[in-house]
Amino acid sequence: METVKALKKKHKNNSTIKISGAEAIIHCLLEEGVDLIYGYPGGAIMPVYDELYKFQDKLTHILARHEQGATHAAQGYARVSGKVGVAMATSGPGATNLVTGLADAQIDSTPIVCITGQVARHLLGSDAFQETDIVGISTPVTKWNYQITRASEIPKIMAKAFYIAKSGRPGPVLIDITKNAQFDELDFVYEKCTGVRSYKPYPKPDLKSIEAAAKLINDAKKPYIVWGQGIILGEAEAELKKLIEKAGIPAAWTIMGESAIPTDHPLNVGMVGMHGNYGPNVLTNECDVLVAIGMRFDDRVTGSLDTYAKQAKVVHFEIDPAEINKNVKAHVAVLGNAKQTLNLLLPMIKENDHATWKAEFDKKYQIEYDTVIKNDITPSKEGLTMGEVIEQINIASENKAVIVTDVGQHQMVACRYAKFKQSKSNITSGGLGTMGFALPAAIGAKMGAMDREVVAIIGDGGYQMTIQELGVIFQHNVPVKIVVLNNDHLGMVRQWQELFFESRYASTVMVNPDFVKIAEGYHIKSNRVSERAALKDAVEEMIASKDPYFLEVKVEKEDNVFPMIPSGASVSDIRLK
Repeated sequence: METVKALKKKHKNNSTIKISGAEAIIHCLLEEGVDLIYGYPGGAIMPVYDELYKFQDKLTHILARHEQGATHAAQGYARVSGKVGVAMATSGPGATNLVTGLADAQIDSTPIVCITGQVARHLLGSDAFQETDIVGISTPVTKWNYQITRASEIPKIMAKAFYIAKSGRPGPVLIDITKNAQFDELDFVYEKCTGVRSYKPYPKPDLKSIEAAAKLINDAKKPYIVWGQGIILGEAEAELKKLIEKAGIPAAWTIMGESAIPTDHPLNVGMVGMHGNYGPNVLTNECDVLVAIGMRFDDRVTGSLDTYAKQAKVVHFEIDPAEINKNVKAHVAVLGNAKQTLNLLLPMIKENDHATWKAEFDKKYQIEYDTVIKNDITPSKEGLTMGEVIEQINIASENKAVIVTDVGQHQMVACRYAKFKQSKSNITSGGLGTMGFALPAAIGAKMGAMDREVVAIIGDGGYQMTIQELGVIFQHNVPVKIVVLNNDHLGMVRQWQELFFESRYASTVMVNPDFVKIAEGYHIKSNRVSERAALKDAVEEMIASKDPYFLEVKVEKEDNVFPMIPSGASVSDIRLK
């Protein structure tokens, strides 16, 4: 099928060409550099799919097995590639099935554009077949949404959608397009959006605030950095590394910020949060200056706000003004893209070495290692642990894999023990905590980085929520590796029931199917491990495979994830057992 440029040449270089709205949508996607879409066809979006069929040489469509899977795949693609992910569905249930993925992308700041079909304009509000007010439904979980009812709106709105999705603090955008707008013709002209009135995605940095931040950092005796995904989204990894090395500051990460700095960096002290490392949590309440960069002080990070870092001066580097003072009051707030603001900060920072302060983190790590880590990754108990599985994956992949996780015990264990050398390597559902995220997100991640090993680590509960996406792996031969850590329970809920509900395991026992047979039904090479002696070889075989691979590991049923901050407790009250 001809591109816009070819059509214009055929029409004697006219500035416009007359095409249908459906074809215009395809041209808009191509103009934005899109080459991959995840979706599921249906009546209200069929005109677009008909045009998509004609452009198969330029635009690949991946048929998800469920619309939620399409959004998570688009998220995985966006998170690894740094591009905007695209998902498409029909009206009614097709559109509503996107909502979980939209909500996940919204809270985790993932740039995706979702396109939905809608009933014809004259049927809106009539309760027509498969009519649902998806604009109203998705408003709370999108950065922006819009309903197109005229073909002439398509180029401008599509350009705006991509600009809003990827600019500033990224997020999901939904565009709902009525069927008449897809059939009607328009004079097609496409101009990329470079700005929207009243929308200021990049706050202008205030030098006085940066100077104030520099003074606090330079004067600090016990400075401490906690970084989040804003470093990765702002492509500020190099600047963060320069800052911590120049000032000699211990630095920890939220799960969304993991992998921005290599795991083995001497000033990378580990993870904060409910199941984070002992030192990074406890010493939050002992630092004198807390520098938060590209993170939003989520409740899973702070625990009780009444006791969180009350002794410290807080410096908050953040692109979204709404996050400033929302949860934790900032003594100095620095607005702007992290790459830009850190570059302005760096010349003001004095070279320093906080070796004595860093040694406090080392002491706490040794306590955690002796009490928790050693038993997780080199256990003496008979049953397999999740930690030793992650450690074997580290070794076999040489710490180079992209690790994709769902939510639950396996997620926390993977975030704690996975080792990374490269940014954009930890893909997880952070803020929403979506079971079913990992399998489709791993598919998208692999397609966004075909040169990288992608391993999905999933619990037996979350795996079954989107298990049908194995069909995508089979149909398109996507060489992802899938590891199900099977403890026959909804593990994280079971852990809470054990610790806080007197071991009343209400509805958390799982009677699972034969996962290996299911994978084999999709012609995916499979294996099952239940003995320690077989684990190393099984993981090595999986990583070495050039094809999709499924590995089920039977792990301890009642193994808990520690350390743990009880819900609502102080970070100082973190439990080691």
